[in-house]
Amino acid sequence: MEQSIGIGVSVVVIYATVAFIGRKFRISARYERKPRILNTWSALDNGIDPTETDQQ
Repeated sequence: MEQSIGIGVSVVVIYATVAFIGRKFRISARYERKPRILNTWSALDNGIDPTETDQQ
């Protein structure tokens, strides 16, 4: 029983340490995705037909 409590406390301490380090050191900005400008190629990814015009 005492061994289980020790293991549980160790897991909580390790998890808290990892979470703290993860918040302190952010990923470099070059790895974060930026919103893409909607061009004809990305419009197709969103299901928008670029050949249609907005004339209604």
